[in-house]
This record gives sequence, C-alpha cells and structure tokens, in this order.
Amino acid sequence: MGNSLSHTALLGRGYYRVPMHQTPTADLADRLARAQVQARSLGIGALVVSPGPDLRYLIGYDAIPLERLTALIVPAEGDPSMVVPLLEHPAALASPAGALGIDLLTWGETDNPYELVARTVGQVESVAVDNRMWAEKAIRLRAAMPDVDQRLAGEVINHLRMRKTPNEIASLRAAGEAIDSVHEQVGTWLRAGRTEREVGRDIADAILAAGHVTVDFVIVASGPNGASPHHEVSDRVIERGDPVVVDIGGTMPDGYCSDETRTYAVGQPSDAFLVSYAALEHAQAAAVAHVRPGVTCESVDATARDLLTRAGLGELFIHRTGHGIGLETHEEPYIVSGNTELLEPGFAFSIEPGFYLAGAYGARIEDIVVCGDNGPLLMNERPRSLAVVDV
Repeated sequence: MGNSLSHTALLGRGYYRVPMHQTPTADLADRLARAQVQARSLGIGALVVSPGPDLRYLIGYDAIPLERLTALIVPAEGDPSMVVPLLEHPAALASPAGALGIDLLTWGETDNPYELVARTVGQVESVAVDNRMWAEKAIRLRAAMPDVDQRLAGEVINHLRMRKTPNEIASLRAAGEAIDSVHEQVGTWLRAGRTEREVGRDIADAILAAGHVTVDFVIVASGPNGASPHHEVSDRVIERGDPVVVDIGGTMPDGYCSDETRTYAVGQPSDAFLVSYAALEHAQAAAVAHVRPGVTCESVDATARDLLTRAGLGELFIHRTGHGIGLETHEEPYIVSGNTELLEPGFAFSIEPGFYLAGAYGARIEDIVVCGDNGPLLMNERPRSLAVVDV
C-alpha cells in the first residue's frame, strides 16, 4: 500500500539516483509498435510523452524531470522522435533511445521547444500527452497547438503497461522475493521498548541490502497507529501486546517495484484482535483465489469486502482492495468497486484487505498477484498468519 517517497526523509537518510538496468531493445521496439497500433485505433495522431514512468516504459529512458522540456513524440504513423534540451543530448543518446535509433531533436536555451514539438507532430486532429506531464508543460503545449485536441496518453499506454510480459513478471517475482527476505527478518527487530523509527531504519537498510536500489516506503504502525493505513514511522515506543502493521517496498535495479504488508504482534494481542485477524486472513485468501482471466477487478474487491462485512468488519475496511504495480508502486488496474475492467493474463496488482479500529489497532495482509492463464500467480511467499514475536 506504500504511498510516497517521503519515508526516506522521515528515516533521516537520503538516496541518490541509481541508473536502472536496461530493458532489451527488442522489447522496447515492440512496446512502441503496440502503442502506435493502439493510437491509430483510437484516432490519436501522436503521443507526446515527457519524463516519467511512461517514457521509461516506452523507450527505457529514465530522464530526470526538469523545467526544460524533454518529449518523446510517437506518431500514429511513422518513426518516433524525441525533443531534448541540447545539454541533455549526451544522456539521451547514451540511453536506449540511441540504440532504438530515435531521432533526437535538440533545442537551445533561447529556443521554443513547444513550437519544435508542434512542427514535428505536424497536421493532426489530436495528440495525447502522458498523464503525469507537468501542468505548465501541458498548457504551453496546448498554446503551441491551439487547434489540436489534447487527450491523455493513458488511453493508449495504460493497458499496455497493465498486461505484463513474461520478462516483466520475472522482474516482479524477483522484487517479491527480495522484499520477502526483508519480512523474514522483521521479527528480529520488533521489540517492546524500541520506537517505530528505530525499527524502520533497520528495515530500510535491509531493503537496500536485499537488492533494491531505492527504499520507496517503510510503514511501521504499532498499536493505535495501525488504525491509520498510511501511517509512516514515529517516535512511538512499541509496547507489549501491540499489533504492528509493517508495509514496505522499494524499486529494483530494473525499475520494477515491490510492495508487501504483513501484520505482527509483539507478544500476545487481545482476543478481539485475534478473532478479527482470522477473518482478515480468510478474506485475503479468498480474494487471491478468485483471481482468473475474465473476472472483473471489482469482483476481487467484493470477494474480500463481503467476507469482512459478514465478520462485522466491513465498516473498518476503509480502502480499496488493491492497486496495479510495475514500474510504479501504484498504477492501473485498481481493485475497487466500480472498476468493471476484466482481468487478463499478465495483469499485476496487490490484494490487501485490512481493518482499522480508531484508537486501538489495525491490520492488513498484502500480496502482489499476477493473473495467470488459469488463476493467480503469487509474487510473495511469506506466511500470512499473524506473526507473534517475543517481547
């Protein structure tokens, strides 16, 4: 469920940018070709993609977002090109964009890159900009092409990113194994008398030691803090009998993310908590077992939610059951009521029901699941039962 990069600051450490392992050129070329097919089918004249996860997905270029415009242009017909600041040309050429043979169109400090994009796109009825493009860039692009309809590139790219290839599934499995190895050690750090922040620092170090290149989030939510799903870490001292929600994840060298939650107890928790946790474990397992091609995203959510409601915990399950994962911790598909998208082989997402009793405690169980041809493929293998650790 991890929600931000702010956890690294809370843990009192900084991380520098690490170059990602490159996706095979053939895979990137296939992604570009499929994006063009999808754009044509939707009547989109060209995609305009700025630095971010969509650019990394399409051409493997992990460009740093800057005030200067970098924009990949993928026409529905013809060869892609990329507008880059002159001082970024060496980095762009050294990226997979160079191996793909993408034409790099440079611009100098006094040039207008938006006019360069408009000239390169040419006469089209519509362009689709990536969903994460900075607002100032999208507005200036619109001003440069006032007669061109502007749409979201998510119409084209999201479905491509949702359906993971065998290589991507292997990357998610490696990420799952790495974060599993961290959870395997959590019981050695959780002790009454330690603070959440102290435990969080141990976990952050272990995430890097397990092979991740960044620590994306560390949630150590003890006792009443567990009732806040996005609690981070605090100086609260862990007490005997506390349930502790530990939700952690990072990014691997190839750019794919991990995300896994397990709930621990430091000594024996209350009987009421144990009864509720048994219902949660049953609901999470049922939702995982429900996964197969052709069922809707919302039906996975309903499977977990209905069981928790029958157990009297429905009002305490206050978030969706899951989110997609890949090059981002949160991406489509979202496992939530109202999402009628049908699962397809290769869809990857979390299944993470929970319950949260304000002022008392919380619990969550989260696995990353890939929809296989005949059912669920689990990327996480750690036990889901409540882990009671010695005080």
